[in-house]
Amino acid sequence: MPKVTMPQLGESVAEGTIGKWLKNVGDSVGKYEPIVEVITDKVNAEVPSPYEGTLTEILVQEGETVPNDTEIAVITAAGEGAEAAPAAASGGGAATGEAPAAVAGAEAVADEVQPYEKGARSHPEPAVLGTGGSGATGGSGGFGPAGSDERRVEEAPRDTRLTPAATAQRPATNGAGAVDGYTGRMTPAVRRLAREHGIDLALIQGTGHAGRVTRDDVMRFIESGGATEAAPTDGQSPAAPPVAPPTAPTAPSVAPSGPSAAPSAPRASPSAPPAAPSTTAQADDQLKPTTPMRKAIARHMVESKSTAPHAYTTVEVDMSGVVSLRESIKGQYQAREGAALSFVAIIGKAVVEALRRNPDVNAHWTEEGLLRKARVNLGIAVAVEDGLVVPVIQDADRYSIHGLNLFVQDLSTRARAGRLRLEDIQGGTFTLNNTGWFGSVASQPIVNVPEVAILSMEAIIKRPVVIETPNGDTIGIRPIMNLCASFDHRATDGAQVGRFVQDVKRWLEAVDVQTPVW
Repeated sequence: MPKVTMPQLGESVAEGTIGKWLKNVGDSVGKYEPIVEVITDKVNAEVPSPYEGTLTEILVQEGETVPNDTEIAVITAAGEGAEAAPAAASGGGAATGEAPAAVAGAEAVADEVQPYEKGARSHPEPAVLGTGGSGATGGSGGFGPAGSDERRVEEAPRDTRLTPAATAQRPATNGAGAVDGYTGRMTPAVRRLAREHGIDLALIQGTGHAGRVTRDDVMRFIESGGATEAAPTDGQSPAAPPVAPPTAPTAPSVAPSGPSAAPSAPRASPSAPPAAPSTTAQADDQLKPTTPMRKAIARHMVESKSTAPHAYTTVEVDMSGVVSLRESIKGQYQAREGAALSFVAIIGKAVVEALRRNPDVNAHWTEEGLLRKARVNLGIAVAVEDGLVVPVIQDADRYSIHGLNLFVQDLSTRARAGRLRLEDIQGGTFTLNNTGWFGSVASQPIVNVPEVAILSMEAIIKRPVVIETPNGDTIGIRPIMNLCASFDHRATDGAQVGRFVQDVKRWLEAVDVQTPVW
């Protein structure tokens, strides 16, 4: 019987969260018809059915997070016969709703804009990615629309990037899918959570489809203090807590948790996680529920900061030449192209030129070493409703300022319309962030690991500066912008990143009205 699995929605995405089932158990589905909305740290995607038939079972409920390739649903393919009728016609808790008009595969929506210069490539049409009801994924806090300030970068920015979660080592099982004393079906995420807290799932009453234990069931069990009552998984008695001597306290012994640790070893004295600080809600307070997308953002933000040791550097750039160039051709460019020339495109050109000179920055960090990427694929952060996405300009170093501007306009428009394709968010090697549109002058963005660095462009502000001339120093008014770089200190150091940022600065300060745009 055909099964639907969690797709890999991004090159480095290891898991996904079920946001909403678009079909109920028992519903007929067409090939390429969206059946479920999946949320990752990069995108919201409406996943199409790979088969035509009937949805007979939903294996992963809304809000649950599972690794890639995990079975999430079962479809009885057309022609298999009536014996494959759904076992649970009630829908198993799946959400109802009409499928959107946009579909995947050959029926995917065509691009509104057909960039680009220098040999644009045609793309296949995989699943159409959408912002869904919650916007998109990818950051902590969104930014406003493009074009909000003439002197600031028009295109949408982002404050951070998230790290994709690594696929966790699965716990040992006792038989077919059993964890400890429980023999029912469950997702890998639920098994992992139970193992982490030393919980025997046989003690939990499942509320999912057909009595399945869900992640929410486990969390309620933990919050109620039930984790402290979980039975050992291998018949051993729980280790007694260490007793501190009268004179000098002794830290408790901690069992190894790495790959060499025996997966079936129970935790000593398992306990519930620390309670969140208490807060008192007032009568006029409003609670904004945490969406699955927001939970993914929170999880990946924490992982990014705790995994990659972040360091930062900032330089000032005199943007006089850039501003003069843009002002000199603004009317001509608008009339010829029907769109504004964005500061993002000009600064993006400086970035890709600098990346070619600094290959250690155009790289991914791996445990085996620094993986220098052969292609310069520039991620451009775009703010959407309650989130961020980072579409990628493939081979960005091949394009002129105008070519990059076409990409920026097209990708940002389709991102906000929920029409990004899967390949639009894959393969990034470096991310350009724009916090300047709302007036920020200094920020510390979070690295989009496994990338090793990210650059934020801040507001362009006129300031008095000291100008060196052959006749001595003088004071002048200049448009100044800060460039703020964050980098993964495992992969590189301040000197290397400093050289990269200085190369960006020199390129921008060398721009004048003669700099080619097309």
